Amino acid sequence: MKSEEIDNYIRQHIENKTYREIGTDLGMHSEAIRKRAGRMGIKRNDILKNQFENSLLKSGFEETNWSHGWLKDDGVSVFIRNKEGIMSYNDIKDEIISEMKAYAPKYPTIKRKKIPEGNMLVIDPADVHIGKLAIKEETGGDYNMKIAVQRALEGVRGIMERAKVYPLEKIVLVIGNDIIHVDSVKSTTTKGTTVDADGLWWQMFKEAKSLYVKIIEELVSVADVHVIYNPSNHDVQAGFMLADSLSSWFHNAKNITFDVSIKHRKYLQYGKNLICTSHGDAAKVHDMPLLMASEAKQMWADTNYRYIYLHHIHHKKQIKWQSGKDYQGATVEYLRSPSASDGWSYRNGFTQAPKAIEGFVHHKTEGQICRITKYF
Repeated sequence: MKSEEIDNYIRQHIENKTYREIGTDLGMHSEAIRKRAGRMGIKRNDILKNQFENSLLKSGFEETNWSHGWLKDDGVSVFIRNKEGIMSYNDIKDEIISEMKAYAPKYPTIKRKKIPEGNMLVIDPADVHIGKLAIKEETGGDYNMKIAVQRALEGVRGIMERAKVYPLEKIVLVIGNDIIHVDSVKSTTTKGTTVDADGLWWQMFKEAKSLYVKIIEELVSVADVHVIYNPSNHDVQAGFMLADSLSSWFHNAKNITFDVSIKHRKYLQYGKNLICTSHGDAAKVHDMPLLMASEAKQMWADTNYRYIYLHHIHHKKQIKWQSGKDYQGATVEYLRSPSASDGWSYRNGFTQAPKAIEGFVHHKTEGQICRITKYF
């Protein structure tokens, strides 16, 4: 067979036969067929890719907007997953933040009267878990995105109502701490644990963002607001991006400040108060006071009252640590959660902790003078 005839045969059969099959027909080695096809500009991989894409379209997989399904074509039935067609948090982070900055509303600067005896309210909706799913038939109580948002709002408003007897100079809002229940498109936590979820990750993100915007707008009408973000184990990626987008949303608001870095322990001084907030899933609780003294040396030296607010375990636990005989060095306290027990928690018996959101009033020179709890 002449060289031209060999090339024509390859062109005619390359879409339906492998290099080995064509080589068998022509009495040639498959590698020789591959090289001849390459010299003619024919790449079997490209042909197969086009055939695969055509099969996808025939089977209803339009473009790339799908995650998985069965591809059924002539003589073929296979389950496939699409790793490129599903948007991840990283895919949309820059878009979300730039959109926030472009459309951030303009908040008028509020001029406030100076309060002689300063008070600061720390308000901490801990472990809200927007997207957690609990069904009464299984767990004894219902919980979903709607209930989570409702409880967070009720908790903040209930605490504000009871705190209004104190003239507030400042409000600290602690955000993060498992505000979103999942951290992936597969309804898993950051480490990959599959959880019962109500809705998709992007729905949870939008609900959390809307909730925080509403809370911050309500709080700033009372006093200047400082927002502190705590990274947490359920939503390290989503929580950080949410906090970052909130700071972009309010970047025109002069009465609102943010500390939304990825640091796990955040420190704040208010008069003679030193306050640390952290999720509580990493450093050991008994190490926290010494970490505070080491990481915030000057603030430790300048204060008399020191408090460490932790989260994560969903129930109340308080530890007093003394650095001297007659005075308190620091108080470490785990805060309650408003979220209900899901199936895993119920099966393991973690059901008896009261559901609540907590707040604390700190006097500038007298330390924590009031604790406020909103139960559900």
